[in-house]
Amino acid sequence: MDSENTSGTRAEGSAAMDCETDASAEFKKVKTKKSSKRKLRDADMESEDTVACKRPDFPPISGEKLKGGSDEMRKVPVPAHRYTPLKENWLKIFTPIVEHLQLQVRFNLKTRNVEIKTCKETQDIGALTKAADFVKAFVLGFQVEDALALIRLDELFLETFDVTDVKPLKGDHLSRAIGRIAGKGGKTKFTIENVTRTRIVLADSKVHILGSFQNLKMARTAICNLILGSPPSKVYGNIRAVATRAAERF
Repeated sequence: MDSENTSGTRAEGSAAMDCETDASAEFKKVKTKKSSKRKLRDADMESEDTVACKRPDFPPISGEKLKGGSDEMRKVPVPAHRYTPLKENWLKIFTPIVEHLQLQVRFNLKTRNVEIKTCKETQDIGALTKAADFVKAFVLGFQVEDALALIRLDELFLETFDVTDVKPLKGDHLSRAIGRIAGKGGKTKFTIENVTRTRIVLADSKVHILGSFQNLKMARTAICNLILGSPPSKVYGNIRAVATRAAERF
């Protein structure tokens, strides 16, 4: 009997141990997705903080460093109908680019391009872009005096769009839209220029506008309304109201 009891207790003890081992095997901690996501977020936050702390600080490039680098060059293509005006006004174009911006400029007869290049005397990094915009504005049809404002002022921009971009017109409809923009003897175009303080050039179906950002927006809206068929009197009233509001703000 004693042997049977001892064997029974041993069996029960072994069964209990087996249950404990099974329970310990079953109740292992499993890594949930939430905990892994939280760890990733914490790691990202720490990395962002370290990046924010170690953000590089680059000083502006001086003219001396620009001299040490290689010379840069810009090319502005000239269409055939602008050869004669370019030849007549070459001295007015050449003088500000060389004397004021201290760049080198020439007209390549083979490629028909105006080539502008930096040199050792160039100090302003943005001089090359200003000169290229100045020549491009003249090539598009603006007067030299108007295009010179791109060199003297920093807040002037040049915008170009096609009449057919606003409304797909063909034939006589396109001609009438261009006529509405110009007006009788250029009256409408001059009025828009004076009110919005911009300069406008109509070249076939292309419209080129030169002015500041806010003034460009007003002139572009007025021209788009004329293309869409609004009468000039209504357009005049709208741009005058917008211009007076803009003047009151400043």
